[in-house]
Amino acid sequence: MMGKVVGFGDFILRLSPPGYQRFLQATSFDVNYTGAEANVLVSLGLNGIETEFVSRLPSNAIADTAILSLKRFSVGTKFIARGGERIGTFYLERGASQRPSKVVYDRKHTAIAEAKRQDFDWKVIFYGADWFHFTGITPALGENLPEIVEDACIAAAAAGVKISCDLNYRATLWTEEKAQPVMKKLVQYVNVLIGNEEDAAKMLGIVPENTNVTAGELDFSSYASIAEQLSKQYHIEKVAFTLRESTSASENNWSALLYSDNNCYQSRKYRIQLVDRVGGGDSFSAGLVYALKKDWDPQTVIEYATAASCLKQTTEMDFNLSTEAEILNLAKGDKSGRIQR
Repeated sequence: MMGKVVGFGDFILRLSPPGYQRFLQATSFDVNYTGAEANVLVSLGLNGIETEFVSRLPSNAIADTAILSLKRFSVGTKFIARGGERIGTFYLERGASQRPSKVVYDRKHTAIAEAKRQDFDWKVIFYGADWFHFTGITPALGENLPEIVEDACIAAAAAGVKISCDLNYRATLWTEEKAQPVMKKLVQYVNVLIGNEEDAAKMLGIVPENTNVTAGELDFSSYASIAEQLSKQYHIEKVAFTLRESTSASENNWSALLYSDNNCYQSRKYRIQLVDRVGGGDSFSAGLVYALKKDWDPQTVIEYATAASCLKQTTEMDFNLSTEAEILNLAKGDKSGRIQR
C-alpha cells in the first residue's frame, strides 16, 4: 500500500487583475488560494495519492475558505495549526508577449512566519507517510522556520520517509548570503532535489556554464554536470532540473532532466503558449513525486513530470488539474491539442 505524502509550507491568497489587465487598469481582482507545497499536494490528491498539508493559518473566514479549497481536492488539513492574525497575500499582473509578469508580495508577519517549533508534532504527522516535500520558500518565511523544517527532515528520515525539496529561490524573501547556509544544511537530508539554473546558483552557489537565461539559451551538458556535482556532494539519490527557455512572456520552450544512478535522462521539449505559468514548477515536482512513487523507469519519470508541468502552464491559476491519463497521453507524444469528444 502506498503511503501518504506530507507537504509543509505556506498557503496564501493570490489576487490577480482579470485576464491580462495591468494593476493600473484593475477595478477588481480574481481570488485564488495557493502555496508551493500545497500545489504539489493538490496534483497528487487529484490523482488518488493520500496527502496531508502542514501549515499555520489564522482563525478567520478567509483562512477557513483557503482550507476548503484544499479539501475539494482531497488534501488532508488536520495538521494545519491555527494562530496568528494574517494570511499571506500576493498580487500577480500577468504579462504577455514582450511585457513580463509582475508579482507584489505581502507576506510579512503572517501566521506561518510566526510559527514555533511546538506547533508541529512531526512524529505524529509522519505516521503512515512515505514521502515528505518542502521548498526553499518555507525556511525563508520566518526566524524559526529553518529549525522547524530541519525538525521535519530529521523526523522524516528517522521514520524512513523519502524527502524531496524544490529549491525555489525567492529574492524578495531572503538574500543569497542568508539562503545558502540554511539550504546547504537542509539538502543533506534530501533524497530528491528539484530546481533550475537560478536556484542552483543562488541557493547552493553552483553556476551552470554556457547559459544565458535572459537570452533563452541553455546548454544541457552544463546542467547534467551540475546535477552530478550536487548528487555526489550532498549524497542525493536523484536531481531534477526544469529548463525554461523564455522567448517571450507568452511563449516558452520547456524541458527537464533527471540525474539518477549515475545517468542523465533528458525529456522531450515543449513549445508552450502560456496561459498561466505560476505553479509550473510545483506541477513538475508533483509529477516527479507521483512517477517515482509509481516506481516507473527514469525516462518515463522525467517525461511524465515535464508533461505534467507543460499542461499546468496551459491552465488558469496555480493548481494543476490534469489527470494521469491526460499527462501520459502528452508524455507519449500526442501534442496536437485536438478536441476530444
